[in-house]
Amino acid sequence: MSHNNNPHFENSPILLKGEKVSKLFGGLVAVKEVDFHILQGEIVGLIGPNGAGKTTLFNLIGGLFHPSTGAIRFEGADITALKPVQICHKGIARTYQIVRPFLKMNCLENVLIGIIGRPQREKSKKKEEEEASEFLRFVGLGGKERVMSADLTLIDKKRLEMARALACGPRLLLLDEVMAGLNPTEINQALELVEIIRGQFKITLFWIEHVMGAIMKASNRIIVLDQGQKIMEGSPERVVADPRVIEAYLGENHAYGKGN
Repeated sequence: MSHNNNPHFENSPILLKGEKVSKLFGGLVAVKEVDFHILQGEIVGLIGPNGAGKTTLFNLIGGLFHPSTGAIRFEGADITALKPVQICHKGIARTYQIVRPFLKMNCLENVLIGIIGRPQREKSKKKEEEEASEFLRFVGLGGKERVMSADLTLIDKKRLEMARALACGPRLLLLDEVMAGLNPTEINQALELVEIIRGQFKITLFWIEHVMGAIMKASNRIIVLDQGQKIMEGSPERVVADPRVIEAYLGENHAYGKGN
């Protein structure tokens, strides 16, 4: 795809690039020869039906799995075989589809994990705690520093996970279904937070989402996977109207106007 399809970012450097990335689990092909790129400053959505390979692709980028074939580069450097902690130190952080706070820690301690995990640390414990409090305030959890993460509501657990990911100091943030399980008001709050993260922290975002209205509204570009393969890529307007995408979600009859 030409970068001109996304004119706002056409002069931006490529931050993340995958070439012919595949992942096999035994005989099952979870991801098949997927090419992708993320430009600096973009919000790129990754969509597709259940089982399309979206989270597997994130796990490959984050180092949880290694590709069976293909290569992944971040800022031009090959990260294909790196471990998750090495990839985090390079500047990639993520959230998870199923929220994973440290349940026996309070909110402040959860965010401190992100700060402590950075490759460079020059601050005192007091300064680190002040910074962790600032991240909590930023995501809307101000005043909840001492609340145990196990006692938070679902949206607040998602906010906490976002704060912990931001505390790692990433240049690229992978968001895995941050809207799942939220009501319409909470979805709007989460969308506002996504926009602020991009604007205030200058972080590039690559995110998986099933809430189509949200991802179409917030993304500059959408990549569509189906059965492990990339079937479409382009602006939200082009993607949502594409017969291949409609067929992947709704079946052939809907895609070609044969449905009721």
